This record gives sequence, structure tokens and C-alpha cells, in this order.
Amino acid sequence: MALYEHTFIARQDISTAQAEGLIEHFSAVLSDNGGSVSETEYWGLKTMAYKINKNRKGHYAYMRSDAPSAAVQEMERLMGLHEDVMRVLTVRVDKHEEGPSAVIQAKNARDERGPRRDRGDRPRRD
Repeated sequence: MALYEHTFIARQDISTAQAEGLIEHFSAVLSDNGGSVSETEYWGLKTMAYKINKNRKGHYAYMRSDAPSAAVQEMERLMGLHEDVMRVLTVRVDKHEEGPSAVIQAKNARDERGPRRDRGDRPRRD
């Protein structure tokens, strides 16, 4: 079996619980077809660079899997048919990196830095 990383974007008007439910659903599709999902991450509702199907934002999700190609093709087929999924990207990798993805690492680093100075921490000049 091969190692894969999957990223998909779901519509902005679904709830966070529904977006996380999509992750579980597609993880189950891989598992049912002989694969296994080693890690999943919900990246949150993010603004996209351009509109997709009249949506300015989207729920981003990420999965790492070890699955046969037939299982990945079936999952991608079902994602293409699902009305809440707007985009899918699957990449075959040689090995999975340890720890959280780069998106989660950047988010954690931002949280540790504290509040931004340009957002009202300085007194206003009138």
C-alpha cells in the first residue's frame, strides 16, 4: 500500500460539526476499502484566494492515509459526487512527517506570539 495526504475544501455554509463529520465519513470509506487513516486535522473555516462556486470561504480538512490506490480512487469519486465538497487534492508521499502539519504549526506559533500590535494595542492618533 502507498502513503497519501488528502486535503479537501467543504462549502462555507455547513457547520463545523458537519465538516468534521465529512472527515470521519471519508476516513471510513478508506477503511472499508482496505486502507487506514493515520491522522486527521480540521484546519477551520478559511478565506480562499478566489471564489469557488460563489463561496468566498471554505472548511479545510487534511488526512494522512495508508491505502491501496483503488480505495483512494473510490474516496475521490465519492468526494466528487458529494455536494458539500468543493475541491480535493491527493498527493502520494514517500513517508509521513511526524507531528502536526505545517498549517497547524503556523497556527500554534501565531497563538503563542500574542496579540498583534497593529490591531488597536496602540493609542489612536486623531
